[in-house]
Amino acid sequence: MAAEPTMPALDFDLQGHRGARGLYPENTISGFKRALGIGVTTFEIDLGMTRDDVLVISHDSALNPDITRGPDGAFLTARGPVIRTLTFSELARYDVGRIKPGTDYARRYPDQQPIDGARIPALSELFELLQKPAAAHVRLLIELKLKPGNHDAPDPPTFAAAVAKAIRAAGMTNRVTVQSFHWQVVVEIAKIAPEIPRAVLSVESAEEDTIQRGRPGPSPWTAGLAVDDFGGSVPRMVVAAGAGQWTPYFRNVDAEVMREARAAGVRVVPWTVNEPAEMARLIALGVDGMISDHPDRLRAVMADKGLRLPPQVQIG
Repeated sequence: MAAEPTMPALDFDLQGHRGARGLYPENTISGFKRALGIGVTTFEIDLGMTRDDVLVISHDSALNPDITRGPDGAFLTARGPVIRTLTFSELARYDVGRIKPGTDYARRYPDQQPIDGARIPALSELFELLQKPAAAHVRLLIELKLKPGNHDAPDPPTFAAAVAKAIRAAGMTNRVTVQSFHWQVVVEIAKIAPEIPRAVLSVESAEEDTIQRGRPGPSPWTAGLAVDDFGGSVPRMVVAAGAGQWTPYFRNVDAEVMREARAAGVRVVPWTVNEPAEMARLIALGVDGMISDHPDRLRAVMADKGLRLPPQVQIG
């Protein structure tokens, strides 16, 4: 396993989830500009790939009817085409700048401002934005959207190779961390581009469990590693996977977990934290940063706790 590259010392990492999903359409250039204006250190984004092998910023492997309108201007009535089956020019015909009224998504994000005409961007468009001098301090945490046994996305070696090539070509290796719930793609990145920092995601809840402790053998998500072989310690698994950062579900983080992470030398950046009370709890535990749909709320909590704040940048 390739060793995790040394990461530069960072202040508390204020990460805007999909840009600033609570305020602007997710994973859109408008949303990223809004997050720059709020003042973040990192954009957390999701990556897919089109049929013509363009890396695009989208959380969903198929077009989400809750946020997608077709060329006719009407919201999709069901799950849309898989992004991997569309060319980039075909994908550009869809508008993702508004939430469908009456959906659970709309109830969760009542403050999101619509930006009609927003499209799913190519990764290269975001690289271009971040290469502007005013945004030179901002990093990317790129999640490769993959599920074990799901063929809606490229296989791990193909996906890893495309992402590593794009990061290197843009000269962004020192500003990007690559992560996934599917740890195998992170292992592939370590093999072919060991200079790119890596993180792994996890969740343990009643609804979803990618670690699967207490079950025979490894979880299908964790690249052949079984948590019970590591004394039940996920941070020790993270190190074995060749990652230097762990991105856990925020409810899975407590004082004991943080002790394990510090002993293993692993950075901890929980997802997705939207309530100020939880933000304060996690800061008290000593996390290295956190991901939020509301970076404005996180910034306010950071200010209250006396943490240094990143610059606020306006880019038209």
